[in-house]
Amino acid sequence: MTMLGRLIDGVSVRVLILLGVLAVALLIAPLIAGDYLLTVLILILYFAYIGQAWNIMMGFAGQLSLGHALYVGLGAYTAAALYVHFGIGPWLGLLVAVPVAALAGAFIGFLAFRFKVGGVYFAILTIAVCEFARVGFDHLAWTRGSSGLFLPVSQYSGNDLWHLRGRPVMFYYILLAATALAFVGCRALLQSRIGYFWRAIREDEEAARSTGIDTFHYKMIAVVISASMTSFAGVIYAFYYNNLFPEQVFHISRSIEIILGPIVGGVGTLFGPILGAFVLTGLAEILNNVLAALGIDLPGAKQVFYGICLLFVIMALPDGVWPWLARRMGLSERSK
Repeated sequence: MTMLGRLIDGVSVRVLILLGVLAVALLIAPLIAGDYLLTVLILILYFAYIGQAWNIMMGFAGQLSLGHALYVGLGAYTAAALYVHFGIGPWLGLLVAVPVAALAGAFIGFLAFRFKVGGVYFAILTIAVCEFARVGFDHLAWTRGSSGLFLPVSQYSGNDLWHLRGRPVMFYYILLAATALAFVGCRALLQSRIGYFWRAIREDEEAARSTGIDTFHYKMIAVVISASMTSFAGVIYAFYYNNLFPEQVFHISRSIEIILGPIVGGVGTLFGPILGAFVLTGLAEILNNVLAALGIDLPGAKQVFYGICLLFVIMALPDGVWPWLARRMGLSERSK
């Protein structure tokens, strides 16, 4: 069976139609969307991609990370600093940023898994390392510390893909391609031997170990893959916003934003992180527009809204929105 055949094996016709419609809609969206809507769509795709990266670690392998902003920051700062100081383009910088993030993930994983630090204690460890990175970069002169690292910005008549200098539509299609590749890659991983081992570890690590699965090895793989994928999002973040501040990039609120999409959409599912990103980001922007139209200045409104959504999902849809929606639409969901 070909690779394409393995990827679509067991996928219902309705799911394929849904994927086709979604792909077409997203491909033509920039042609009809205004500047504001395009910005919102870029943000949605960013969280959809990064949510899939986090989902590998938690949804597939059962390892809760609350410090995933660490890998975003490492990817962003590495590529941006190489560009600012040496003129190295972001795609070449990615060859450095990904290993840096992967090594950070491997370091955290080794400390935790070798010494059997799991559950909530592993989550606390990820927060601690991310906070350590925030303090460290805040005092690192090479990346301009708390003053911020700024990338040169110019007005472009076209798009320079090699240097990631150009209009928002270019970043939209890059993130769309990355999200699609992440989706396909996650499905391939779930159908592989590694995917079955991950799910066995997620459901009962002791039982998985008793059957001969090297749980340390496969958990390390999950952490490294997740960290590497997340660092790519950091590179895009740096070259899209063109400025980096440690307090902003590494803050725990960024890690929380990363995990909310998969939790609301459905942890451990393929569509969950994507649907969660659309739901949360879309509704949050609608809320902001409504408040602005009413002339209401309510600091922290988005955070309160996220909390309400999370509370609703936990109480009414504990598996997430996507599993519930898939059952209502008669779709096949084989991602668990």
